[in-house]
Amino acid sequence: MDFDELKRILDLVREHELAEFELERDNFKIRIRKNAAGHWTATMPAIPNPAYAPATSPPPALLEPSSGVAGASTLTSTDEEVDLAVVKSPIVGTFYRASEPGAPAFAEVGSTVKKGQVLCIIEAMKLMNEINSDVDGEVVKVYVENGQPVQYGERLFAIKPL
Repeated sequence: MDFDELKRILDLVREHELAEFELERDNFKIRIRKNAAGHWTATMPAIPNPAYAPATSPPPALLEPSSGVAGASTLTSTDEEVDLAVVKSPIVGTFYRASEPGAPAFAEVGSTVKKGQVLCIIEAMKLMNEINSDVDGEVVKVYVENGQPVQYGERLFAIKPL
């Protein structure tokens, strides 16, 4: 699905004042709904490929010293044998670690997450898209700072499956 198709769908949802809309096609699924406060939210469940790509060894960035990214951690060479699930952005937008400014982050380095748990929000076209974990595990790396733009396929989190 390209940007223009998504924009047409959003325009139709607004025009017809739908409270909820869901579309599933090929390897793409999106649910758009208006919450009690009248704000639009969109949920895009993780698709195993390419949103989450199990790595046989940590990506090289994990072995480098902390880059100053919030929640960044340094891994040692003994961690090289650990399989990680790398959460990648399924869309282009703005990355948010929490539901609102001042709220606690959905997931921190060292926190345990469950499959389906919200890890972050990516805002695209005034829609808040929840990005969910596809595995149970421990967050070992956060690649993006809060409020930063992200591209399709960009790494967001590394999770060590339990």
